[in-house]
Amino acid sequence: MDRRRIKRLGKGFIAILALAIVSCKETPKPTAVEELAIVEPVDVYEFGFKLNDYIVKRDTIRRGDSFGEILEKNSIGYPKIFQIAEKAKDSFDIRKLQVGRPYTLLCSKDSLKAPKCFIYQPNVEEYVVINFQDSIHAYTNRKPIKYVEKEFSGVINSSISETVDAQGVNFAMVYKISDIYAWTIDFFRLQKGDRFKVIYTDKYIDDTIYAGISEIKAAYFEHKNEPFYAFEFETDTVKAKYDYFNEEGKTMRRAFLKAPVKYKRISSRYNLRRRIAYYGNKIRPHKGTDFAADVGTPIMATANGTVIESQRKGGNGNYVKIKHNSTYSTQYLHMSKRKVKVGDYVKQGDVIGWVGMTGNTAGPHVCYRFWKNGEQVDPFKQKLPASEPISENLKDKYFDHIRPLKERLDRIYFKETQEVQDVQVEENNNLITQAN
Repeated sequence: MDRRRIKRLGKGFIAILALAIVSCKETPKPTAVEELAIVEPVDVYEFGFKLNDYIVKRDTIRRGDSFGEILEKNSIGYPKIFQIAEKAKDSFDIRKLQVGRPYTLLCSKDSLKAPKCFIYQPNVEEYVVINFQDSIHAYTNRKPIKYVEKEFSGVINSSISETVDAQGVNFAMVYKISDIYAWTIDFFRLQKGDRFKVIYTDKYIDDTIYAGISEIKAAYFEHKNEPFYAFEFETDTVKAKYDYFNEEGKTMRRAFLKAPVKYKRISSRYNLRRRIAYYGNKIRPHKGTDFAADVGTPIMATANGTVIESQRKGGNGNYVKIKHNSTYSTQYLHMSKRKVKVGDYVKQGDVIGWVGMTGNTAGPHVCYRFWKNGEQVDPFKQKLPASEPISENLKDKYFDHIRPLKERLDRIYFKETQEVQDVQVEENNNLITQAN
């Protein structure tokens, strides 16, 4: 190879070497590899157990299921099942498993997956633990409960049920309000424009599971433009007895009068096996109580309510029937004359008619009949709501208790449903059109 060719090759090699050196200098340094974050498993606790330590099986009691069958299906033999049942029977009767209620099995985290603990939930708050992973023992416990205080108000357009439902409030609100005012307001006779507001508490289990309305602490109901306050108050701390009273400390519950008239005697009592000589000594049930009194003696409503019948009919003669609430109704027979008509609202002690002898009767009296849940019963054998006032030594405490609640109630504005608002808008638009 001649000297000139060698020289050219040398220069080329030097150029390639130089280019390689420059390329190496321009090549960025490799970045450090990012370390992957290690996410630790979150510890999950329920029923007092760390669920991460078990294989958790959840199911519900099905028709035909028994405690023994559930464990047997999960590879526990009957000798062991009998032993568990015997040890647990003093704390829980395994025969009382109800169809549809949930249960949980905590099983070992190995190839056997053997059950170690059976947990049954008879309701949303309570749970029964039958633990047999070491020694066998059973106990009942409650899930943690949180109470959240809330406010609610509404204006009646057609019914209280629709008003409550339109705002997405638990329907139990209807029953709770009607129970508080059962002896003051006839909820079958509410009027459009009646309105109410309440301070109440909702109950949550494990902070997230809604368990319904716990209690109504204070309420205001305006019926026929008449205001009715109601405040919950503990009257007996030993027995944990609560009741509702108005702003004056008077009970919201009204006892029935013992009798509808100032009577001379009770001539005949409620008797389902009464024999009457006039009918050949045959059994003719008497589902009323007869109060003998002179003709013209005033007959009084024994409790607040609405007149649902007022007429003369057959053996009843002139009579009046009053509906007091969803549970109780009363009827007054053989009047000489009626004073009230259907739809009238009467208060306890109001005169509704006068004693007479109309219909089938051998003498002047009023036959007083008493209905409970649609059936005629003996009023003297019913455990009726008491009308006990707040004791004198609790009055100061009661008024201190209700003062902030009443101030808070008075500040709550009435929230109307969208339907009522739409009607008002339409009425306003009609007025503007007429004015133009």
